[in-house]
Amino acid sequence: MGASAVPPEPADPDAPAFIVYTSGTTGPPKGAVLPRRAVASTLDALRDAWRWSERDTLVHGLPLFHVHGLILGVIGPLRRGGALRHLGRFSTDGVRRELSSGATMLFGVPTMYHRIAQALPGDPDLAKALAAARLLVSGSAALPVHDHQRIAAATGQRVIERYGMTETLMLCSSRWTPPGPRPSMRADGEPRPGTVGVPLPGVELRLTEEDGTTEVPGKDPDAVGEIQVRGPNLFLGYLNRPDATAAAFAPGGWFRTGDMAVRDADGHVRIIGRKATDLIKSGGYKIGAGEIENALLEHPAVREAAVTGAPDDDLGERVVAWIVPEDHGHPPTADALADHVASRLAPHKRPRTVHFLEALPRNDMGKILKRSLGTTGGRKSPVVTENQAGTENQAGTENQAGAENQAGAESAERTDA
Repeated sequence: MGASAVPPEPADPDAPAFIVYTSGTTGPPKGAVLPRRAVASTLDALRDAWRWSERDTLVHGLPLFHVHGLILGVIGPLRRGGALRHLGRFSTDGVRRELSSGATMLFGVPTMYHRIAQALPGDPDLAKALAAARLLVSGSAALPVHDHQRIAAATGQRVIERYGMTETLMLCSSRWTPPGPRPSMRADGEPRPGTVGVPLPGVELRLTEEDGTTEVPGKDPDAVGEIQVRGPNLFLGYLNRPDATAAAFAPGGWFRTGDMAVRDADGHVRIIGRKATDLIKSGGYKIGAGEIENALLEHPAVREAAVTGAPDDDLGERVVAWIVPEDHGHPPTADALADHVASRLAPHKRPRTVHFLEALPRNDMGKILKRSLGTTGGRKSPVVTENQAGTENQAGTENQAGAENQAGAESAERTDA
């Protein structure tokens, strides 16, 4: 094909570049129309945040029909002038092989990093390969703190988390600076487990109350709000869905992400979870499912965990845990898990009902499909399927009554509903 057959470069930065469908974790997938400016602004912001250059070789095994694998994982190396080695199918063997032979960056999702964390104790060559990498990046869902800690302990590397959506591309990340003598993080971008860093250049981010317009007080690190964003990284709208497009924006051009978060005093964003599935209103408190999931994953008998809310006549909603145990023949008791969470977080955050499953339902990116829990998505364990935490009615009554009566008394100050 001759050079004359190449189409001219569009002059309009709002010209559509991609139509990428959302993952459908909280509703039917919608086609997000991404303009050229969104792709360029995101990749250039990550160039600065991660010092991403033509000298980098990226390795990943992500699917190429989501923005993580396609925009970041393919168009990113092209825009930087670097190289990409796609694994075809993720494996720790593939990661070890490519990072040991010149690759400098690894992109993955929490499921992949969990497998890496599990493999590290028995694979010193994998630990060596990861230690030599310039950058390890996780996205698409929150990376459990326990996996952060296991990878850091085995390799000396801190995994960077970034936050974004199909409609917005990348919004937040920690930042990397050149090694001296080894890779280190800037003070304003330290990779803190449990946070997704700070907003990228050009991204405006605010937290709002339930009315969708009132901003959460900026100096309260415990104030939960919905993330709303605006900037050149935003999509043009949903394909053939003007109604959905209009509903997605608040006055002033702010995109409603549907994600709930808090902000640390220095601006780091800590995702609580999806407004539709991960925010539990119990006893006057707004409880994020993510922090309970992290606490459960620290229990040695828990392999995987998901947390949802269920209607409760007394509390409004009760915390429900869905557990994949390490040993299906000897799962932990509901009381043990409730006490474990209460000791690490607070009594009112402990699960009141525990379901044991063989596996959690996930999509192709490894995200847990919480809408499927309780229906047909999770495969129940043949040993035990449900326990009620005994602390709800027995010796833990003091915790329940004390914490929840206090919660109810404080509800006017702590919640809007």
